[in-house]
Amino acid sequence: MNARPDSSEFTGARDDGIAKGDTLLEVNNVSLSFGGVKAITDISFDIKKGEIRAIIGPNGAGKTSMLNVINGFYTPQQGTITYRGVPRRAMRTTDAARQGIARTFQNIALFKGMSTLDNIMTGRITLQKRNLLWQGLWAGPAEREEIEHRRTVEAIIDFLEIEHIRKTPVGRLPYGLQKRVELGRALAAEPSLLLLDEPMAGMNLEEKEDMSRFILDVNNQFGTTIALIEHDMGVVMDISDRIVVLDYGRKIGDGEPDDIAKNQDVIDAYLGVPHEG
Repeated sequence: MNARPDSSEFTGARDDGIAKGDTLLEVNNVSLSFGGVKAITDISFDIKKGEIRAIIGPNGAGKTSMLNVINGFYTPQQGTITYRGVPRRAMRTTDAARQGIARTFQNIALFKGMSTLDNIMTGRITLQKRNLLWQGLWAGPAEREEIEHRRTVEAIIDFLEIEHIRKTPVGRLPYGLQKRVELGRALAAEPSLLLLDEPMAGMNLEEKEDMSRFILDVNNQFGTTIALIEHDMGVVMDISDRIVVLDYGRKIGDGEPDDIAKNQDVIDAYLGVPHEG
């Protein structure tokens, strides 16, 4: 593995006052329905500060819906999300971002006509302190602030080893590099909790190895807490500290990788074995 560039301009996760190993986020008896369709039913689990927490399950298990509840895109009909010790039922996505929750998406959501650098810069919006007037004038404090943000973004670009595409419009990039740019944009928000929705979907083996390395480095080097959805079970077992398993919107397993690998309900769900009863 190559030595990492100096990332002194990038602090990674913001200080949220939670000690490593303590509960950062707790899902309490959450249920979510769309009309008569139950996407999530009475699910509870927690995410500890500093861990990589995987959320897995077959297609349609409710994994993305769970992430959407955590970052405020959906409001559950029942249950609460407790984040940094504060319970809530509803939260706007902008509030979640300001409070340190950032995410990537199953389907890449980048500005295709903008460069890699400019896309990652958009991740700094919630950290900007100067108002629109100063931003419009782009002088004095606003200019100094943008220079500081740019330094941080350049450090993220170095960290992700994408210096060669920093000025390239992302619409011209191959899929694997677009995924890396999206990760960079999420990191630019300096999240306390980073939500990754299938970060390796559609990648070849080499691209998956690279993305796994970056996820581990983000977690180890910056202490960023990560919750991820991923279908590649080899990757999940290799990089996760704990795993929660969903099936048809219900929790069927929760524990460390070795425990999950031996859980018969999990094995049946992935093999398509019908449940008794």
